[in-house]
Amino acid sequence: MKNYQEKIEQLQSHFKTHNKYKEYVGHSSKVHSVGWSCDGKRLASGSFDKSVCVYTLERDRLNKEHTFKGHGGSVDQLCWHQTHPDLLSTASGDKSVRIWDTRVQKCVTTINTKGENINITWSPNGNSIAVGNKEDLVTFIDARSYKIEAEEQFHFEVNEISWNNTSDLFFLTNGQGCVHILSYPDLKRQHILKAHPGTCICIEFDPTGKYFATGSADALVSLWDINELACKRVFTRMDWPVRTISFSYDGQLLASASEDLIIDIGFVETGDKIADISVEAATFTVSWHPSLYLLAYACDDKDSYDRKRDAGSLKVWGFPSD
Repeated sequence: MKNYQEKIEQLQSHFKTHNKYKEYVGHSSKVHSVGWSCDGKRLASGSFDKSVCVYTLERDRLNKEHTFKGHGGSVDQLCWHQTHPDLLSTASGDKSVRIWDTRVQKCVTTINTKGENINITWSPNGNSIAVGNKEDLVTFIDARSYKIEAEEQFHFEVNEISWNNTSDLFFLTNGQGCVHILSYPDLKRQHILKAHPGTCICIEFDPTGKYFATGSADALVSLWDINELACKRVFTRMDWPVRTISFSYDGQLLASASEDLIIDIGFVETGDKIADISVEAATFTVSWHPSLYLLAYACDDKDSYDRKRDAGSLKVWGFPSD
């Protein structure tokens, strides 16, 4: 415990001097999803305005590089390839998935799917993309041929989907507070975890492969041991349904966000609070940088001049406070 105490104090003092955020406006409507490329050089945002913005990170600032257009509906979720820093996939309400390549700054393929897509995940080995729609149908796409490999209709409310770090298990969180674990690629049910009394909203795997975390409508975040499927601890500082969570690159920090007016940053091994970020509105998405303590996030902010309009901005927190 003592060595954890030192680490906790170290991290707390780091964020006392690195607690500045910068805001970037790239969209005309609310930002639903943000994510960093695997090399950390780019940050992408997907918005209700049907576009995807890509920024490059240079020292202590982001520069807007490109806006991808083409989707005919809201871009609800995006994810980058986990080892190829130029490839980005997006799920949209226009019943399609698009793959974008930042080297050529265009859409390299469009995959038509059966329904309005709300979530997407790329397997860590890069071979497959899974996308879930509003009717709880999950479509599996071969990421090399861009052909649909399988479709699985679930008879419960599917919220977020994700592979484990070795890409051989597929996880779904559902409306009954459970996490369903399927083998991949044969999609045979391995386990159902009763994780929360309320709807299980989001799931995230830690980069070290030890844990995964789930966020729920009961305002709790629970941390699970991957091998034992046992709950290790619960983060209880939120008052509202937890919409989005993210582990830092070293697996030490877990950021959680909701309609609370703070984003909570906790120490994974003990649950201690390391820092929090004040926000002015519900937060839809958070994402830690893959090698730095920088957190990207987007809230339901309104334009400061016209309160009826969405701000369309994203923020990055963790810059040195000069």
